[in-house]
Amino acid sequence: MKIVTPQQMRDIEDRSEELGVSKDTLMENAGQSIAKYLLNTTKNLVGTRVVLLVGQGNNGGDGIVAATRLDQLGAKVEVYLCAAVPKYQAMTDLLQQRGVQVSRIQEDCDLSQLREALELAEVVVDAVLGTGLSRAIKDPLSSILFCLQEERKRRPEVRLLAVDTPTGLDPATGLVDPACVAADATLTLGNPKSGLYRFPGAEFTGKVEVMDIGLPSGLDDDIRIDLITPNDARDVLPPRPLGGHKGTFGRTLVVAGSRHYVGAAYLAATAAGRSGAGLVTVATPSSVQMVLASKAVEPTFLPLTESTFGGLAPEAANEVIKVASDYESLLIGCGLGREPATGDFLRRLLLEKVGLPPMVVDADALNFLASTQSWEDHFSELAILTPHLGEMARLTSLSVSEISDNRIEVAQEYAHKWNKLVVLKGAFTVVGFPSGEVRQSPFANPAMATAGTGDVLGGVLSGLLAQEISLNNAATLGVYLHGLAGERVRDKLGDAGMLAGDLLPEIPRAVKSLKHMQTPS
Repeated sequence: MKIVTPQQMRDIEDRSEELGVSKDTLMENAGQSIAKYLLNTTKNLVGTRVVLLVGQGNNGGDGIVAATRLDQLGAKVEVYLCAAVPKYQAMTDLLQQRGVQVSRIQEDCDLSQLREALELAEVVVDAVLGTGLSRAIKDPLSSILFCLQEERKRRPEVRLLAVDTPTGLDPATGLVDPACVAADATLTLGNPKSGLYRFPGAEFTGKVEVMDIGLPSGLDDDIRIDLITPNDARDVLPPRPLGGHKGTFGRTLVVAGSRHYVGAAYLAATAAGRSGAGLVTVATPSSVQMVLASKAVEPTFLPLTESTFGGLAPEAANEVIKVASDYESLLIGCGLGREPATGDFLRRLLLEKVGLPPMVVDADALNFLASTQSWEDHFSELAILTPHLGEMARLTSLSVSEISDNRIEVAQEYAHKWNKLVVLKGAFTVVGFPSGEVRQSPFANPAMATAGTGDVLGGVLSGLLAQEISLNNAATLGVYLHGLAGERVRDKLGDAGMLAGDLLPEIPRAVKSLKHMQTPS
């Protein structure tokens, strides 16, 4: 599903009209979709008090159509016109003839009618500006929104739904006006808007739901940024034939761990197995192997020559190279440490073109690359790089804030520059492909901001690669499964206190949920 800017959305709607699907039809479909969403998510819509805040643009038209349909469905509807809306006069007149209360800002100078409506509301629909925000919000609209803010503080149980984008959130940049009110859900129309997945705007959207408004297919084919959907993930799940055995599902070699970071190896190896790999081998310093084996009983082990400080010695590279061809994938970096001997090990393994299987490069292996001038000229292997913001800053010499403010653009640029697939981790993880395509995770979960979750992602990716799906598909599926597993844990535990290990049993459950997901009719 393509993520679009407001201008791209307008272009799509213009082309839709050229193909015979008018903007009036799109508006009618949008309003119907909003009403249907409320019908499906409200325990008993009949008699439910719904207040719709309506603007003068297309967003307002969507709201008026929704109001009409909600009234027909038995809701107790009230419409508050936040501006003069002459082009929708006939529609509002019809609503009034049906007995729907319609209030107008021009007749409510002290906002007493608005306050009374909000005090009684069970659901409020923000259909004021949507993608129409172009400047700072001023009176009287700012006063209307501040009234809504006050009511939300007084009665947080009132549901607030935003149509397309919350009023005051810039749909292109994610910047937020002080008057903006955080929604419980944003019903974005046709295509999701880029600002919904940028901060601070993402803090105001609630759950983002994409509403089908009947756009002809193919109008967004030229857009290069995709939101990863459940269907996208399910479509690339590796097959699990009934007659399969461990060799069928591939072997992955996890090069991880050091004296101070035993847990990283455990998390990565276990995640690789949980994602479906048939055999996981952990290549780790010999002293670490003895500790790790008491915790991780499922993997096999390749004890490697270790340095004086409990990391990998340079000669361990030859030990890995010797067996690498026996594996379909390789994960390297989790918990290796940054001592000089380990750097020499990584140099021999990654930069001397020894012919390794498709790999995932994470953590300290990324830090090593960042310390090596022109590393991309020497590292030619098929690989997925999985940096967090700090690691990406070291790799690119950009500041963390520069990357954070331009995550999509940075991932896109450097995936192309390095000719590597880049998984830029964090809220709404971004997957950049060398081709210039970008896919973005729909998940932002503060519970995931804890040590070790990146090791789990690395293991998931290597486990999927072992099943011989493409790097592109492994990255798409792995990022989605990792995020979905995190959502499942948050639903159980809340958004604080999750440990990386909590993700491990949820990975196969996430796979199962995708397999059994119903396809929308």
